[in-house]
Amino acid sequence: MIQFLLNRELRSERALDPNLTVLRYLREHRHKTGTKEGCASGDCGACTVVVGELVGEAGRERLRYRSLNACLTFVATLHGKQLLTVEDLRHDGQLHAVQQAMVDQHASQCGFCTPGVVMSLFALQKNADAPDREQACAALAGNLCRCTGYRPILAAAEQACSAPEPDQFDAAEAEIVAALKAIARDSAELSDGDKRCLLPASVAELAALYAAHPEARLFAGGTDLALEVTQQHRALPLTIHLGRIEELKQVTVGSDAIEIGAATPLTDCYAALAAEYADFGALLLRFASLQIRNQGTLGGNIGNASPIGDAPPLLIALGARLQLRQGEATRTLALEDFFLDYKVSALRSGEFIEKILVPRARPGQAFRAYKLSKRLDDDISAVCAAFNLTLEDGRVREARIAFGGMAAIPKRATACEQALVGQPFDAAAIERACAALPGDFDPLSDFRASREYRLLAAQNLLRKAFLELHTPALPTRVTDHV
Repeated sequence: MIQFLLNRELRSERALDPNLTVLRYLREHRHKTGTKEGCASGDCGACTVVVGELVGEAGRERLRYRSLNACLTFVATLHGKQLLTVEDLRHDGQLHAVQQAMVDQHASQCGFCTPGVVMSLFALQKNADAPDREQACAALAGNLCRCTGYRPILAAAEQACSAPEPDQFDAAEAEIVAALKAIARDSAELSDGDKRCLLPASVAELAALYAAHPEARLFAGGTDLALEVTQQHRALPLTIHLGRIEELKQVTVGSDAIEIGAATPLTDCYAALAAEYADFGALLLRFASLQIRNQGTLGGNIGNASPIGDAPPLLIALGARLQLRQGEATRTLALEDFFLDYKVSALRSGEFIEKILVPRARPGQAFRAYKLSKRLDDDISAVCAAFNLTLEDGRVREARIAFGGMAAIPKRATACEQALVGQPFDAAAIERACAALPGDFDPLSDFRASREYRLLAAQNLLRKAFLELHTPALPTRVTDHV
């Protein structure tokens, strides 16, 4: 059984298909049709809902609201949380301030996208104190609206988020916190027929479950796994959800490394990574949309072994390691050795990623990262490049260079690195390194980019990194789109 709040109503669900998404649950089971289905793949934002969950120390818990894509969220993941939809904002016959702002600013035309836009703005209002235009754009990057245009929507964001008045959710926060605390934090399960979703509450329990059921599919955010259900119409007989394991959602900055739990949402990884490596933070802001970052995890972006995941090239260039666990045993593996082939990893049966260990920056280290994509926000990269150079007395003492989108796996450019190490950090060395890149990669052509474009783009990104590092006075942009 799972339990959650649907607005203020406690729902106890004992027999639901664990493959059921929140979108389908709302529309087909609860008949709440304000949440719309557009793409069913997390791209359009029409299905955006807001989930409230408890954060903070025991005895001092508070509610944190985040926007999510209902089409990519399995209903089992709602256990112990509060689900809010556009129908829940209207109160005592009055529109919520966000809804009223959309009306006042004439920010809706056909209205299909509007509920998702409203929920994104509601989450922005709850999380940002007088947000600026850049924050509003980031909050709306995952919401497509093709008829109204964004000027009036941004005007609505400004109106709704400028000195907002307390609403019904603020007034009921203590009651909601108490209701969520009353829901058991022990392990839970949702099953229906031959489909099951297990929700362990500790790493030890997860390890035991996965050892007993190595055929199970692990997921934390589920933003990638859910596509198998919504796009490929596959059934997932047995899944294990990691989102309730607090040990897997911790970020610790140590003297030598940043330790990131594998189930940590990307939104929660941002502060530590951006403080250490500005380019990593800039790339994370372009990682899909805010709805995806609120749910998708760093461990998931690695674990699905995709050649176009945005984080792995940066982590490989930084020399990141993985802490893997199988039962009671743990081992550490360099991330570059994790990827074996297209969608194939070095994970053993019953083994999972427990932590990602990212080395702290060192003196003399220069790190640059770039993402090339068809549009700035909410897009898959054609080429993702990361350059980690250690410079000493005008020479390249160490080089770690990695690319995504250039091969069946994210991988290092070893020939390119060798052309740089020990050489003066000058234009001639960069050109020799560029000439070595075709020996590292033989990329394919697809609808995102041709083979020739990818190779030339990879070389030009190396030249760009050199220009930025060699001429610090130049204005720089750490991420680009074509």
